[in-house]
Amino acid sequence: MTTGTRVLVLNAGSSSVKYQLIDMLDGSKLASGLVERIGEERGRLLHLPPTGEPRETLRRFGGHDVALEAVAEELAKDLMGLDSPELAAIGHRVVHGGLRFTRPTLVTDAVLAEIRRLIPVAPLHNPANITGIEVARRLRPDLPQVAVFDTAFHATLPEHAARYAIDRRTADEHRVRRYGFHGTSHRYVSRATARLLGRDPAELNVIVLHLGNGASASAVAGGVCVETSMGLTPLEGLVMGTRSGDVDPGLVFHLHRVGGMDIDEIDDLLNRRSGLLGLCGDNDMREVVRRAQDGEEDAKLAFDSYVHRIRRYLGGYYAVLGRVDAVAFTAGVGENSAEVRAAVCANLEELGISVDPELNAVRSREARTVSPSYSRVTVAVVPTDEELEIAQQAFALVREV
Repeated sequence: MTTGTRVLVLNAGSSSVKYQLIDMLDGSKLASGLVERIGEERGRLLHLPPTGEPRETLRRFGGHDVALEAVAEELAKDLMGLDSPELAAIGHRVVHGGLRFTRPTLVTDAVLAEIRRLIPVAPLHNPANITGIEVARRLRPDLPQVAVFDTAFHATLPEHAARYAIDRRTADEHRVRRYGFHGTSHRYVSRATARLLGRDPAELNVIVLHLGNGASASAVAGGVCVETSMGLTPLEGLVMGTRSGDVDPGLVFHLHRVGGMDIDEIDDLLNRRSGLLGLCGDNDMREVVRRAQDGEEDAKLAFDSYVHRIRRYLGGYYAVLGRVDAVAFTAGVGENSAEVRAAVCANLEELGISVDPELNAVRSREARTVSPSYSRVTVAVVPTDEELEIAQQAFALVREV
């Protein structure tokens, strides 16, 4: 059993690494930071130490190995380097775990090979996650490395919700089903909502709206996810910053046959040139709201489309759950845009859903209620903490082992 009480959480993207060092005795953040533009000529490392001013380094980081070595150097300056005996584990965010990985998992060569096998269903994410794991294992081969999967929380979807209505043999052969994503956030927020209300998660039905540049919704019944908006890939579901969300699958055939676009072009369109960006040229909700309030029609269309899709899922998940105790808004847009929260909940009093304008206008980093005291369904703003959730799961696993 490990005697350390700290967990380093790594979230490796294609050209970035986010990190947090967390003390598991009290859940406090000891240090955090971001390395971005990895592989470009002018990279950037921003390190937030436990005390004092942030430290910024501007230079080239040729690869993730160089970036993580720089992170280790910054932590060492704070006497919290990777060689610290206080470090119990390194927790890694891995986007896709398929059907095999439904809980946090100690990384072995076999586990890494299986994560690599899942690259075709998460080509934008799993390769970077793998790189982060490989580099961390090289830097600390003696330390437990724990993979925590975005898809794991949604592994409880009932089969009728997880299946697409296509030929079963084809679906099984190619691992085609609805997996869902943002699972660490949905798990954390559903439980944090229960704490906010002083309730046991096992007795609470919550609709979680994770609204960031990527966006997803989930229906959580008694702490168990029974529906979620993302599917085989993170493209399905809500309108997002640059992703289309739900479209008629026939759109792909139409653009190929009539528009002459190949598969890669269509992929790029739906993932990187759609959503808010495709509708109005901006994927920052603050700019979309400002422009819509200034009367710009394309920005108003983008805002209304974004809200309409959320409301459609909100109503559908109400029907799936049968009883809803709370609606929780989280992530960048969910936590910070009073305009989005108000629009999503407008005219839903018959469902017991409403927001108090004064409470909704308050800006805070704390979990809070923004619905009137008489409201049948609590509307809450609950800041997500995916890094803490990953750390808690990783630490629990290494202590168990």
